[in-house]
Amino acid sequence: MTDANVSLLDVFLWVVLPYVCLAIFIVGHWWRYRYDKFGWTTRSSQLYESRLLRWGSPLFHFGILFVVGGHIIGLIIPKSWTAAIGITNEMYHWLAVGIGAVAGVCTVVGLAILIYRRRMVGPVFSATTTNDKVMYVFLAATIFLGMSNTVVGNIIGHYDYREELAVWFRQIFYFQPHPELMVDAPFTFKAHAIVAFLLFAIWPFTRLVHVFSAPVGYLWRPYVVYRSRPAGQFGNRPYRRGWIREDVGDVSREIGHDRSRHKAGRGARG
Repeated sequence: MTDANVSLLDVFLWVVLPYVCLAIFIVGHWWRYRYDKFGWTTRSSQLYESRLLRWGSPLFHFGILFVVGGHIIGLIIPKSWTAAIGITNEMYHWLAVGIGAVAGVCTVVGLAILIYRRRMVGPVFSATTTNDKVMYVFLAATIFLGMSNTVVGNIIGHYDYREELAVWFRQIFYFQPHPELMVDAPFTFKAHAIVAFLLFAIWPFTRLVHVFSAPVGYLWRPYVVYRSRPAGQFGNRPYRRGWIREDVGDVSREIGHDRSRHKAGRGARG
């Protein structure tokens, strides 16, 4: 493939668009954390409904973790590295189809449950914003096209994306893009790459930012102290005064009990 076969559209799709989307991805996250730190949340809807969420969320999240792991191995790790440790093309092919198919099915089923829940459960649907709807469209399209690539590239036909597409992807981060590597890629692979980069562009402005959140602060968070009430005591203590020291609290409690018994005795005599 020579540079003469590359059109202006190819340069835009495989050079300009990736860099624009990655720039928005990086700067957008900085802006979101800098100016919308309290909005950096999943906006969890578990309080509205938990039965469907209990099934859909684990299926989606565990499935997507394996999907991301497969993309790291397939796109970031060069083919020569896996060959150097004894993984042949046939072994990689069956691993990609087997593990990728199971992870993909889990991801699709989990996402379908989550979308159904968000649309059909009234309180959850009421809490769904336009931003959420756009995010779900791009996320579902990216996953659907990824599953199509598994079928097109491994079952119906054969396209070794590690020879061209993966090289093009790595060259983007080397600032040496080669759009000619994407010219002859199957349509589903091209569409998957474009939609995925568009998903990266809207990522910082959606609930997907929670991917980069980790409860690290809990490691140094002080203990929460719980104090039990004395037996037989309900509600606030009416006999406690703000100026009474903590170490004389027992005396105050006895005084309070004596006053209560005295009032009760006077009422009985009356």
